[in-house]
Amino acid sequence: MASSYISYPAGAMQVLLSAEQIQTSIDRLAAEIRRREEGRPLTVIAVLTGSIIFLADLIRKLDMPLRVGVIQAKSYAGTERGALSVNADMLPDVTGRDVLIIDDIFDTGHTLVEVRAFLDELRPRSVRTAVLVLKQGKQQVKLRPDYVGFEIPDVFVVGYGLDYNDAYRNLPYLAALEPQDIEAHRVQ
Repeated sequence: MASSYISYPAGAMQVLLSAEQIQTSIDRLAAEIRRREEGRPLTVIAVLTGSIIFLADLIRKLDMPLRVGVIQAKSYAGTERGALSVNADMLPDVTGRDVLIIDDIFDTGHTLVEVRAFLDELRPRSVRTAVLVLKQGKQQVKLRPDYVGFEIPDVFVVGYGLDYNDAYRNLPYLAALEPQDIEAHRVQ
């Protein structure tokens, strides 16, 4: 991964993945999904809010019958993990369907495991998972996502939908937010 630094109001951030690298990875993931699903109808469920940009870019590359839904799962406040809360009000019926759960980041893995368990209770035909990034060495669960865009070091990342207290989601790339930048953002 090539890196560079950019300026942002909170300070300089190291760019881990450029917009071009992300789009190349999404092309690869879409090809893998199309090949594996063999044109069968797919229900794509995005875990809000971090995965919305990933979802939008990915589904435009999936030339196959699909439905889209969202589920809101929240477990972080700033950089601290708390109890997972799930809101499935915008979830379509998944009974008997092939489901692909899309999430932005897989670090400990708890969120994806719990969302998958929630969906399994709704009796889908199959459930697969896709994440944009997997943090190396952070996993606390046995689940490994079926599709992974990138494996990254254990750094706090923002951009391309990922946030710190709802900031930085709009960046078109993925950047490491340094501890001093986190602190600067806390006092704003």
